[in-house]
Amino acid sequence: MSEEPTPVTKVPVPASAPAPAPAAAGVADAAPARRPPASLAVLVLATLAIGYTLWVAQDVILPVLLAMFFALIGNPVIRALRRLYLPRSLAALLVLAGGLAAAGLLGQQLLAPAIDWMQEAPKQMRQLGGELRDLAKPVHEANRVAEDIARLAGGEGAGGRRPEVIRTQEDDPYAIFNKAPKAVASVLAVVLLTFFFMVFGEDLQRRAIALLPTRQRQRVTVEIMQSVEREISRYVFTISLINAAVGLLLAAILHFALGVGMQEALLWGTLAMLLNFAPYVGPMIGIVAMLVMGFVTWKEVGPSLLPAAIYLGLHTLEGQILTPLVLGQRMRLSPLVLILALMVFGALWGIIGLLLAVPLLACAKLVVSRIDGLEGWARLLE
Repeated sequence: MSEEPTPVTKVPVPASAPAPAPAAAGVADAAPARRPPASLAVLVLATLAIGYTLWVAQDVILPVLLAMFFALIGNPVIRALRRLYLPRSLAALLVLAGGLAAAGLLGQQLLAPAIDWMQEAPKQMRQLGGELRDLAKPVHEANRVAEDIARLAGGEGAGGRRPEVIRTQEDDPYAIFNKAPKAVASVLAVVLLTFFFMVFGEDLQRRAIALLPTRQRQRVTVEIMQSVEREISRYVFTISLINAAVGLLLAAILHFALGVGMQEALLWGTLAMLLNFAPYVGPMIGIVAMLVMGFVTWKEVGPSLLPAAIYLGLHTLEGQILTPLVLGQRMRLSPLVLILALMVFGALWGIIGLLLAVPLLACAKLVVSRIDGLEGWARLLE
């Protein structure tokens, strides 16, 4: 006797129900977990920690950054020498020796007028201060009368005076000798590092890129680093030439038009060249220095203002016409960002930080402009 098959009950599936997902093949097919964004407090603490580290380790960081800066200046000259079939080591040695010789000759020419200026300026400034006090004597008399009236109104005697605190500081004649070995070691470190960056910088860069996991990343990184290095070296070299031209032109005008001695004119031209590496802050310091030099050198008000006016005119022509015409808009940086960078790097590293702020900011802009997803940061710096 055959048994009848048990009827199978079918459950209707609605047409809108989604198809069942296939089983996961492995961990690789699973969606990667998203990392939670860092909190604002963590970012602030990390920024403070990085800033403190940069300040504490400046004795190590600054020679490296200065060597990279000088190597970037020399790289275009080394490329030109390489086209003449010179080895890279010999080309780097020639560039470094030429730079040191030029710096030595310039320092030899500037040492005597700098010493004379440091010895003569305090005397002239004291004399100028006496003249200014004579001019401001009526104002001081009015202030003294006002203070006497205020003391009388407060119940104090006419002869009552506030106690004065005099601080004395003992001068150590051997302090300069204690700092000399450290300064010499820093200069030697910068020179050696500059030479090694010029000679072995490309090999070190190539070996660092070889550590990347994939060829695609290696190729993209090579393109970014080569373009950034080429543009930064051209930018630094061009800015150095423009600043040197401004300094030489200022020295020539001071010597031939105003009758300043050649060595002293070179001193002020070199100062203007160095200050021009720090936009806005450097020219303001230069104008004050030119005003002091004018009032110390000439007694009349008109000739005393001429050096500052000449320097301001040269800086205006360079900043508004020459530099934008030569470099174009690609390396343009926001004035507000420049001021903030000068404040930060100046507070961290002093004068050297002011000189390195603009090249570091330009390098950061070029790097972020070449990376996908970070182009907005490059536009923020413009």
